Amino acid sequence: MLPTDQGRPRRPSRALVLIPLGLIVAICAVDVLAPPSIHLGPLLVAAPAITAAFAGAWLTAAVGVLAVAAQVFIGAARGVLATENLQAQIGALVLVSGLIVLFCLVRARHERQLTRTRSVAQAAQQVLLQPLPEHSGPLEIASLYIAAEQDADIGGDVFAAARTDDSTRLLIGDVRGKGLAAVNHAALIAGAFRAAAHRRATLPALAVHLDGAIRWDTTQWSPDADVVNEAFATAALLDIPDREPVVHTVTCGHPPPLLLRDGTALLLDPAHSALPLGLGTLAGPADHRTETFAFEEGDLLFLHTDGVVEARNGEGAFYPLAERAAAWSGLTPERFLQRLYADLLAHTGGHLGDDAAMVAVRRRRPAHRDGPAPAGRTGTGAPGAG
Repeated sequence: MLPTDQGRPRRPSRALVLIPLGLIVAICAVDVLAPPSIHLGPLLVAAPAITAAFAGAWLTAAVGVLAVAAQVFIGAARGVLATENLQAQIGALVLVSGLIVLFCLVRARHERQLTRTRSVAQAAQQVLLQPLPEHSGPLEIASLYIAAEQDADIGGDVFAAARTDDSTRLLIGDVRGKGLAAVNHAALIAGAFRAAAHRRATLPALAVHLDGAIRWDTTQWSPDADVVNEAFATAALLDIPDREPVVHTVTCGHPPPLLLRDGTALLLDPAHSALPLGLGTLAGPADHRTETFAFEEGDLLFLHTDGVVEARNGEGAFYPLAERAAAWSGLTPERFLQRLYADLLAHTGGHLGDDAAMVAVRRRRPAHRDGPAPAGRTGTGAPGAG
């Protein structure tokens, strides 16, 4: 998310304002007390220049006026106010201060434009990556998106959730490529998932639907096969029943989830992985298979894109996800992602080489084990496990 205070007027601390003021006082004192051959007045231009580094146009202009007044004071104190040399210094100081103030005004305008651009990016992110619900049936959910590019908020990674009558369905995916094309396909996948995931279709049928959505989008205007092959996305689809301690998965070339239980980390590596979405028919009919893994009360399931496991440190070593994550298996999903995010940035030196999307899911103990199904349903049909 973008910081909410971007674009607001700068509020310099009193300590920073004292720097140019102290500089003006020091130059005045030294110049007045120095021998006649020493002239430090030209150094007064540093005061508005320093102010511009942390303040806006109005405060910079005020400091510039004080600097000019100090130059006049020095000339009067030394009896050289009427000389051409001092008048030239005053004129140069006025000109330079005016240019610095103009720079501040231009900078402020660009900052406002950048703020508006970032607000549009934030709105686009909220549409593409709609916040996942904190709770769904017996599940606690948290999500996090990290853009690799500085000042970017969205990219080709995507996650989404949908609620059926008695289960929660999750999607996490990574679109090939960068830029607007990747964002467009990520939005397409998320929209197609939200539109269809709550229906009665099995996970393999849902994967076929998403695969067809990408291929349709890339071929509706151009039937060129090369274009089709360039548009694809790895993805993992999950269905987590409310009343069964299991998770059903369909994997389409995506990194497998990580299951954390009692300080241990288990990779839910599927025996079969289909081709990425958009490439499902290259090797004949689509072959999506559902696999089922245990997901018990208290377990934490971690979904991620390859930006996490492929993050490297300064020596080129990959991030040891399973080793690090196992130590945090007892945390809530939100706290888990916070710890993982901080550790990931520490490992990479503060910069990721690729976008990273993360989703953490914990199965809570139901309040009524044999009671009615949890509230908060949005679906209309029961999911099939495939």
